[in-house]
Amino acid sequence: MQAKLKFALLAALVSATCVPAAFAAPPTDFGSQATDEQVGPMESLAREAWRDNMAQIATPTEGCYHATYPSIIWEQVACTNLVPRAHSLPRKVKMGDSENAGNGNDYVLSAPALIKQTVGSFPTVTGVTSEKGVGVAAYGGGGILGPNEYSLQINSQFTSTTTACHSHSGCTVWQQFVYAPDYEVQGEAAVFMQYWLIGYGGSSCPSGWGSDGSGDCYRNSSAATAPDVPATSLASMKLTGSATSGGNDTVTLTYGTQAYTASGKDSVVYLAKVWKQSEFNVVGNAGGSEAQFNSGSSIKVKIGASYGSTTAPTCVANDGSTGESNNLNLGSCTATGGSSPYVQFTESN
Repeated sequence: MQAKLKFALLAALVSATCVPAAFAAPPTDFGSQATDEQVGPMESLAREAWRDNMAQIATPTEGCYHATYPSIIWEQVACTNLVPRAHSLPRKVKMGDSENAGNGNDYVLSAPALIKQTVGSFPTVTGVTSEKGVGVAAYGGGGILGPNEYSLQINSQFTSTTTACHSHSGCTVWQQFVYAPDYEVQGEAAVFMQYWLIGYGGSSCPSGWGSDGSGDCYRNSSAATAPDVPATSLASMKLTGSATSGGNDTVTLTYGTQAYTASGKDSVVYLAKVWKQSEFNVVGNAGGSEAQFNSGSSIKVKIGASYGSTTAPTCVANDGSTGESNNLNLGSCTATGGSSPYVQFTESN
């Protein structure tokens, strides 16, 4: 039955993608959107198919868009230009440190070919009753801190160089696809991409880029406005990042009956030319902070990827690229090939 529902939705998508999106003001009243509504199994399958399909539909142009179930037409909304907060690089994990997820200690999906799209989700979440963002001394206690302060991040590897480095010796590129509550406005989340030129060096960054003070440069894409989703609803969320050579890179958040997306030119760092690894997790919200879950929490993390092959990806341990973390301990990781390759692992405390 699920296959039939997806087939019906896909048939509708083919005809709908030719319909131009209308321009609308960004939604600001998220009260009816940010709820885990109880529905029957058939409706649940239909909504899941809709969420999966929305992540596959390209927006008509670069910019920010929103869609509400059951519509499969992206409606253009006003983007937000954010003041960038650094979603930090990992500090070296010291011997004797706890094996919490993040700050380099994370599983990464490594693909046998260039990645076109990565989908991060939480198939099973149990025991999560609270979460708070806390500062980490090694990062100066920075970040967006307090109850329900966390971020979802899909992160590429940061070991590859492209022409975006302008021949600076030792420079590599890094790209993050981010969902961040309260990023700039209290009560509103941002869906955006953060770009990095690591080891760019020199006395200044390129025009439009900020410096982290350590020779690295970063900037944000425009952002789509989304609701602040409580950490207890992680199982209802899915984050997708895609990169298209010569086209746009896109980040999409789906939650319940809502979808939010923002896109920008791949030529900012040319991720599509080098993307081979993906990290996904729930971690602190900027500044090297930690997402601290209540004791007894258990979260299953799934990282799916499209790279034009049915060959199984590889689970690579201790290869995460974000400095943010959580207080959960990693279990074992499994990798599965086929038409929808993925890796999956559980983290708990």
